[in-house]
Amino acid sequence: MSAAPERVEFLYGVDSSVADDSRFYEPPRVVKFRITKKTPKRIYYVRRDDGQATSTGFVDRQRIEAEGEVYSRTRGWWSPDFHLYLNPPELEQATKPDIGQLKAAMAAAHPDRGGTDAEFIAARNRYQNARTKETSA
Repeated sequence: MSAAPERVEFLYGVDSSVADDSRFYEPPRVVKFRITKKTPKRIYYVRRDDGQATSTGFVDRQRIEAEGEVYSRTRGWWSPDFHLYLNPPELEQATKPDIGQLKAAMAAAHPDRGGTDAEFIAARNRYQNARTKETSA
């Protein structure tokens, strides 16, 4: 008889790094960090493994188990393990605005149709921003 395989556990982070060239936007994604050891005070995990060298990190076990997430003061805000989660976080998916709806909202907010100047300016800015993003994509 063979022994049951060891259960692998993970901590989760969010990689929202921007590519070197801003023309190639990549949406944030969830990153898994394999847990290597648990002690009463800490949870150790693999931060980075490039095949030749492995970097490990740790978090406060009581805090992450109580709150479900923890920030690391020793990591930069850009690092995927700066904010770690016990369970995979749900990321909001960016949706494209509907140009037709924005145009209709802009027309409805026009002062000649009962809107105010401020409402029309805000609606026009939303419409123009959406059009600019659509033509650059």
